[in-house]
Amino acid sequence: MKAVGLLDGVKVLDLTRVLAGPYCGMMLADMGAEVIKIEMPGIGDDSRMNAPLVNGESAYFMNLNRNKRGMTLNLKNQKGKEIFLELVKECDIVIENYRPGVMEKLGLGYEELRKINPGIVYGAVSGFGHYGPYAARAGYDIIGQAMSGLMSTTGWPDSPPTRTGTAIADVLGGLSVTIGILAAYVNKLKAGIGDKVDVALVDSTVSALEIINIIYLCTGRVPTRIGNRYESIYPYDTFLAKDGMVIIACGNDKLFGLLKGVMKDPELESEEFSTNIKRVENHARMKPMIDAWTKERNIDDIVNMLLEVGIPAAPVNTIDRVVKDPHIAVAREMFVDVEHPVAGKTKLTGNQLKFTNKKVKDFAPAPVLGQHTQEILKEKLGIEAEEFEKLKMDGVI
Repeated sequence: MKAVGLLDGVKVLDLTRVLAGPYCGMMLADMGAEVIKIEMPGIGDDSRMNAPLVNGESAYFMNLNRNKRGMTLNLKNQKGKEIFLELVKECDIVIENYRPGVMEKLGLGYEELRKINPGIVYGAVSGFGHYGPYAARAGYDIIGQAMSGLMSTTGWPDSPPTRTGTAIADVLGGLSVTIGILAAYVNKLKAGIGDKVDVALVDSTVSALEIINIIYLCTGRVPTRIGNRYESIYPYDTFLAKDGMVIIACGNDKLFGLLKGVMKDPELESEEFSTNIKRVENHARMKPMIDAWTKERNIDDIVNMLLEVGIPAAPVNTIDRVVKDPHIAVAREMFVDVEHPVAGKTKLTGNQLKFTNKKVKDFAPAPVLGQHTQEILKEKLGIEAEEFEKLKMDGVI
């Protein structure tokens, strides 16, 4: 029996490109919403050309746009605008990640859309949000990481500010607008009125900095780069093993007591390590002591030894280890095979949401450019073949 998604029946128009917005559309589609991705004719989403390519198709694009149907529509063309507005009447949610003001210049901003569909939920994700002194600035992930303060605290004391390995500001923005859209949709079901959800990459990343902000707000100290240790707990860090690196995370005095029992190093009994606050203050003296113990052992031996007595520990996995991990890759299904019409069999990142009574959709491949245009226009607006061909000739689709 086909799985029924939590958002079955919810209709979404996805105007977004590249990462933050498409990530939101991906989440909604995975949970069962009908997501129609609208792209410019002949050009499409910029990320269609992002590496890596498989048989000429972007795996970057395929991952973020699975489970969506795709159509082309020229929103600068008057007929294209009219078609879009007719689709809005039939839908629940619109998501876009243009620079603030672009949709308004097209006559397709939230205030215009709500006139024809008062219940529309309008999700907008941008670099700096739709109001404020920086609203008109372009926003990219690296700008979000830089201006939020994240880069200033990422890296080692003797290294320059460092961007995280993934586009985390974009992902946080995509998650944030998804949460906002779902909240606005629930309110629409109760009150019958939609809303505009305005999310900034910078705001989303500032929020995620949590304790980093609080340290400065409460003490006046500006947090700096401290490597892999944590500001508030120790030992909670990476340590050297024979074959790589390992995490040891002693979040309280009890766990540190267990670690002392495993390591059997009398120096760890010192008064300067007797409380968590003292261990944080004296972390520089403790780290080489733990490193000396871990360097004599392999990653998996250390992790198993510590887990056996109840100490949180983990390998610092390289990606090849992650995709073979029996828990992450197999039990939790975080890598999924999908058959794409051009790229062929591809493996995509799975969805992190797991439900008890429902499940995320089985992944359908991302659409090739304009793949479902005729199907959608006929289904939603009753446009038949003759009119469809005229729209093509006029550059509308």
